Amino acid sequence: MREWVFDATPLIHLARADRLGILTSVPEPVTTERVYEEVVTDGLAAGYVDARRLERFADEHLRVTAAAEGPLFERLEAISALSETDVSVLVRAAETDGVAVMDESAGRSVADVEGIKVHGTAYLLLSCVEDDTLTAAAATELLDDLLDVGWYCAPDLYAKLTTAFERLDA
Repeated sequence: MREWVFDATPLIHLARADRLGILTSVPEPVTTERVYEEVVTDGLAAGYVDARRLERFADEHLRVTAAAEGPLFERLEAISALSETDVSVLVRAAETDGVAVMDESAGRSVADVEGIKVHGTAYLLLSCVEDDTLTAAAATELLDDLLDVGWYCAPDLYAKLTTAFERLDA
């Protein structure tokens, strides 16, 4: 089974929307120690409620692991557009032949160049409708919840997603 290696942004927005439970539908949800430090350790220190949600969820459902520091790590670390968490997620996905789950365009572009499989939050929702974890209506509600807490989705993508939800749910 292929690991799904989650970056900070999908985790933060799902936590803010109090919808982390959707990740239990993913075969092997994983994040890196660097992401955990950012979203949980630093988040708790800053007083973010969603950080506590993430901490509790991670304790039961999310494997936290290290990314190997080698040539790929060093090469990606030199790219100024990538954060340390982005680098760790991309490296972990590459070393396990997993899927990096990230929404930021810089990370997705680097993944494409490096041949690392990458998907975003929208793909997660589509997958959940496709495997009957969510109905089209429930996926649209979750999408709306994510938008309410600050996740960005262009209007044309929103329309494409909701149409795809309906098509997959038919």
